[in-house]
Amino acid sequence: MKKVFKDLYNYRELLKTNVKKEIRGKYKNSFLGVLWSFLNPLLQIAVYAIVFPLIMKSNLPNYTVFLCCGLIPWNFFSAAISRTSFTMVENGNIIKKVYFPREILSLSVVTSEAINFIISTIIILAFVLGYGMGLSKFIIFYPLVLIVQYLLLIGISFIVSSVTVYFRDLQHFIGIALQLLFYATPIVYAPNTIPDEFQWILKFNPMTYIINGYRDIFYYKQMPDLVSMAIVLGVSIVICLIGYFIFNKLQRRFAEEL
Repeated sequence: MKKVFKDLYNYRELLKTNVKKEIRGKYKNSFLGVLWSFLNPLLQIAVYAIVFPLIMKSNLPNYTVFLCCGLIPWNFFSAAISRTSFTMVENGNIIKKVYFPREILSLSVVTSEAINFIISTIIILAFVLGYGMGLSKFIIFYPLVLIVQYLLLIGISFIVSSVTVYFRDLQHFIGIALQLLFYATPIVYAPNTIPDEFQWILKFNPMTYIINGYRDIFYYKQMPDLVSMAIVLGVSIVICLIGYFIFNKLQRRFAEEL
């Protein structure tokens, strides 16, 4: 593990370059470019804000703000996993020709999506202020929730990026899994609206606590549940360790498989 951090430090400039490349590449050949960081979630929010209150008969006050606090963090989660699932395959030629810590490829994608998420948080702030809800002192916990989500994604990205090298169809299963997980996460609905017999699904879903953390900060204006966040942080670290173990085992034959 010590060697990993040493390699990442030695190749930190490559990591920075790759993060910039990922950010630029996401909107390459797009006329509106980085504006899609705002337009895409805004269009999603508009659709869900109109449709779901009608379907679910939601009476949540300021539902659009409630929705923002779930949908924008989810987009970060979904985009990071989707993009890391093919990053090794996409960079196969480089992997076969040049030595560098392969972990940089996954880290670059997750970090670029984290930056994109931080930019998109402006949308949450705009809706919060636009609805006259104001900000609270608990916004200082925003970096904590972000770090927990970032670590969780690092661990998952190590797993999906390495396994996909051997099982290319995994990319398609990931898309389906993310669609199912979207509805198993309290993004468009409040957790207490789910029947008791299905509450266990939310309890075993780390994204439930992460999204609740963002909602506590921006929507409910209260301190996030620090006990829950500490547990999810521990789970995220464990997933990181397991993810790296799998990645390290599988990366030895990347060049042959790619």
